Amino acid sequence: MVGAAVSALVGWLLWSLLWNGYLGEYWLWPLILLTPDDAFQSMYFVVASWTYYAIVLAVIVIFFGRLGNWPEVLRRLRKKLQGPAGTPSLPSARPPDPLSDPAQWPQMRADGALAVADRLTADLRGGRMSDVDQARIDHAWRSGRNRAEITAEVLERGAAACVHGSGARDLAGRVARHDLTVGQVRLGVGVDDPERQARPYRGAGIAVDPRVLGTSGVVVGPSDADRTTRIVYPVVESLCLQALTGQAAVVAVASTRAATPGTAAFDVVITAGDPAAAYCLDLYAGIDDPDEAAGLIAEALIGDLSESLPGGDSRRAAIPLAQLMGAWQAVHGALPGVADLRDLVDDSTVRDALRADLGARGLTSHLRELEAFERRADASGDVLDALSNRIALLDRPAFESLLSVPGRTAGRQVFSLQHLDRPVRVRVDLPERVHAEASRIVARLLLAQFCLWAAARADRGLYAGLVVDDAVQLVTPQALRGLQRLRMSNAGVLLALRTLADVPASLRDPLLGAVGCRIACAGVNPWDAQHFASAWGTEWVETRTVTHREVRAEEPLTKVWHGIRRLVTGRYVTSEAVTVRREERQRWSASELAHELLPGHAVMSFSTVAGERTPPILTKLDG
Repeated sequence: MVGAAVSALVGWLLWSLLWNGYLGEYWLWPLILLTPDDAFQSMYFVVASWTYYAIVLAVIVIFFGRLGNWPEVLRRLRKKLQGPAGTPSLPSARPPDPLSDPAQWPQMRADGALAVADRLTADLRGGRMSDVDQARIDHAWRSGRNRAEITAEVLERGAAACVHGSGARDLAGRVARHDLTVGQVRLGVGVDDPERQARPYRGAGIAVDPRVLGTSGVVVGPSDADRTTRIVYPVVESLCLQALTGQAAVVAVASTRAATPGTAAFDVVITAGDPAAAYCLDLYAGIDDPDEAAGLIAEALIGDLSESLPGGDSRRAAIPLAQLMGAWQAVHGALPGVADLRDLVDDSTVRDALRADLGARGLTSHLRELEAFERRADASGDVLDALSNRIALLDRPAFESLLSVPGRTAGRQVFSLQHLDRPVRVRVDLPERVHAEASRIVARLLLAQFCLWAAARADRGLYAGLVVDDAVQLVTPQALRGLQRLRMSNAGVLLALRTLADVPASLRDPLLGAVGCRIACAGVNPWDAQHFASAWGTEWVETRTVTHREVRAEEPLTKVWHGIRRLVTGRYVTSEAVTVRREERQRWSASELAHELLPGHAVMSFSTVAGERTPPILTKLDG
């Protein structure tokens, strides 16, 4: 500001000296040379002289304006006067055309359902309709449901038509900002930083929707407000709202209540260690094939030990389980429960009794399977010991009410993840602090079941989302293959981790490569930051190197002019040499991610199921 003021004063002084003749008439020589001798008393000379004065004045203004950074001063003043950007209000002009005004349900009017559109418009203007109602009814109308039924229901119930099976029409106490018309939830705003941020993302709202979540994602950061309440919670809340509109199914796995909305926001709440819980989880997710069920159970039990297992994953360990489970099913007509499975693996007398039953029934094929298990038991000792130890963790009172099979529960309903083809909202509470190892087994089981059924759905019009707030030891080679299959199934998984050290070393980079959403929160350690920096790769940038050299004046007038310039700019007069070159550098370095991210900020990159990608975006998270 001082430089701008001084440059303005010097420019005004120079013009005053010229205009009043104190600097002679040298500055008028171009005008005199260009004027014919016989034209000095004509109107031509008057017009030409004033034009010349205007040109000289403009040159002085431009020169001293650039010298004093006037454009920057004006830009800052204009920004200050405008104040913070806000949401523009809609113009209150003449009543809009019903076929272009969203508030008047143009799609229904175009389809000829004028009475339905009029009823919904009246409810909207009367304040009886929420954004959930609008999105739910609009989705029902466009999704190909029986329109005669929708018409009758809307005319009878208005905004309460086509309501979710729970009867809920909204969530109480929303935290995040949602746009249910496009299914987005806002996570924050792009930081206005020219050095680190691409221009389109500066000051832009940053949001996610099913097109983005369908590529799955990883959030890494300390277990605090940034990771849990500013990213995980808004995503779960958004999916719950979209479930109420009939467009999503959500399963939220949480070890703390801060990661998800309250109980009222869910249709099914499964809580470990709560004998009074109304729901329990189907151990086999509706699967009755022993080989397929054994694969899920083996993945849940020892998937995290895959690096030490033969073959490098849990699939080979599923063979002995399938032999036992198939024999049990042949005798009892159902797959074994947790306690039965533990007895089969640990107790040879139980297997002897099972062998006798198979022989009495003439089930020779299953008898051969059981005999094969006995022969291979010694060779597979390490695997069986691991299975036995992990099953024992689940066969405890705290998990008795959590895992079951249909037909063997009293007073509780069994929920199966095979029902991901309907807009259900499920929360699974795991006692990570008290029963850490058993909770991780259940989380791996849920992930395996989710990947299986989300990809196997016949109708994939409904987005299916699994959100795990604390994904410790959840990522296995088999789970990674399941994640990659979800992208084309309109389903996705969001995994939140304190650190990538909770993932096997050989799977950390493949995990970041398999997901489309990568979010590094403030507080990530340098080792995690290195993985993110590697995943985000490099970019070509143009760098300018400017070398300054002080110019020393010898002539008196030049010294005076240099003194004026130094007074205006505050710097010595210098000459500069500019070198421009292109070089490749990391989009974000590990050091920047680990040490320069402020609390409440995150760096996040996204891709959509259609293949669109964003660079890493520095984001200030919403509170």
